[in-house]
Amino acid sequence: MRNLLLAFVYTALAMGANIAAADIAEWEALRDGDMKKLVFHDTPEPASTAEFDLEDGAGTGTLADYRGKYVLLNFWATWCAPCRKEMPMLSELQAEFGGDDFQVVTLATGRNSPVGIQKFFDEIGVDNLPRHQDPKQAVARDMAVLGLPITVILNPDGAEIARLRGDADWNSDSARAILAAILTP
Repeated sequence: MRNLLLAFVYTALAMGANIAAADIAEWEALRDGDMKKLVFHDTPEPASTAEFDLEDGAGTGTLADYRGKYVLLNFWATWCAPCRKEMPMLSELQAEFGGDDFQVVTLATGRNSPVGIQKFFDEIGVDNLPRHQDPKQAVARDMAVLGLPITVILNPDGAEIARLRGDADWNSDSARAILAAILTP
């Protein structure tokens, strides 16, 4: 039954949520520097439905909680040096683009204590990003996250439209131009 449901959801996404080839070509043309690692999918891919822990023990959530807006989802860990470098840049993206149509969501994957996560954010001066946790790596496993950091972009339907493996300069003109183009109706 689950496979039938997944097949139905995948088919619905493929039929109704395809990204226009012209849009992908426009976005790809904006890639420069580290953003050349950002790979756009011809067809949106289903995102995980697994639960993760909300920050500060506020319960659990899923990626479906962010439907209706574009999401830049960053998988990271407190021990990850490249994550420490790029997290302030993601914070700046949230400050610039965040709102009703866009949200940066951070998901600490694996063993990351809430105290350690708070310390990490305090040390780098980030206070506008969620400190969610995926302690059993359920979301990461569902989304084939095989290293850190990994950043994916989800469309308002909750499907993955792009993925970047490794760290990137999210402060670059290229990153901002790509996000601006994606967010422009």
